[in-house]
Amino acid sequence: MKPFSKTSAPASLARLGLAALLAIAVAAPAAAATYVYVANADSQDISVLSLDRQRGALEPVQTVPVGGMVMPMVVSADKRVLYAALRSQPFRVTSLTIDPASGKLQKLGEAPLANSMANIDLDASGRWLFAASYGGGTISVNAIGKDGAPGAVTQLIQTGPNAHAIHADAGNRFVLATSLGADQVSVWRFDADKGLLSPNDPPLTQTAAKGGPRHFVWDKGQRRIYLLNELDAGLHVYAWDAARGTLTLEQSTTTLPAGFTGKPWAADLHLTPDGRYLYATERTSSTISAFKVDAATGRLQPLGQTATEKTPRGFAIDPSGRFLIAAGQESHHVALFAIDPASGALGAPQRIAVGKNPNWIEIVDLP
Repeated sequence: MKPFSKTSAPASLARLGLAALLAIAVAAPAAAATYVYVANADSQDISVLSLDRQRGALEPVQTVPVGGMVMPMVVSADKRVLYAALRSQPFRVTSLTIDPASGKLQKLGEAPLANSMANIDLDASGRWLFAASYGGGTISVNAIGKDGAPGAVTQLIQTGPNAHAIHADAGNRFVLATSLGADQVSVWRFDADKGLLSPNDPPLTQTAAKGGPRHFVWDKGQRRIYLLNELDAGLHVYAWDAARGTLTLEQSTTTLPAGFTGKPWAADLHLTPDGRYLYATERTSSTISAFKVDAATGRLQPLGQTATEKTPRGFAIDPSGRFLIAAGQESHHVALFAIDPASGALGAPQRIAVGKNPNWIEIVDLP
């Protein structure tokens, strides 16, 4: 299409008419702004950064004090509220509204948590908040109000020791939780109307002895679960039976670099939105492992490791799948990596300082 000249534009626009101009405006996609939220445990604040995909750069936007050791976070499905768990006394979850124009945060409310929580997540309806307590060996449910503010604990369940992650499946019928100390994944049926968990049949899947199951993710098709062990850095692929709520082991591999010596200390894992690549962090070696995912079988092909920030506890992949951002607990920086879509390789990192002990990252696109 030939561009309008300065002299021809007004006449051309007049000929188009109001209806046509409105149609063009509706058809043109609005550019999304991307914001990154980093939980900084020791400085007790959340860093808000903007991600410029064109330049491949992060810029500081805001620092929000939260008055506690902030660690796991989750964003509501409508991108209106960020929830953050505080792991210092008094244990609580704080909610912060997300300004759609600027990405900035403003406190909405707080509610008590049953214990210090290693992981929090929301059910598909956004009415219930799940939490897993490492120190307490428990999982719990909190109600969420219509305004998005968290409410009281409605259910508390004892699990195996060192509960670490908790997530609902896409159908909102099952909730899974890891027990790092018992080498187990527990499966719970979920009543979304009442917000109640009850044991599935069978209730447990036993994992590798002394492996320490930590974090897990479903693939987009809800056919498989990828489970990362903290204590041996093992990475396991399970078939997921969405009708029965059961797991069947299909593959085991490792996230450790070749020639690794020392005590394994794996942390986090995520899939790219298109499901083609999976990444996992290992804290002792301060590396990110990359894997190619077979589209048909879900099996993993190792692609090697990339050095990153010291002690990379948490990371996230942006909604476009073009960038990975990793937090270094001991470097007090986050690193931005471009992802090569053809190979899954990570580019040279760009670093930015955040608060002390950054450990959890959430990324959202806002129109």
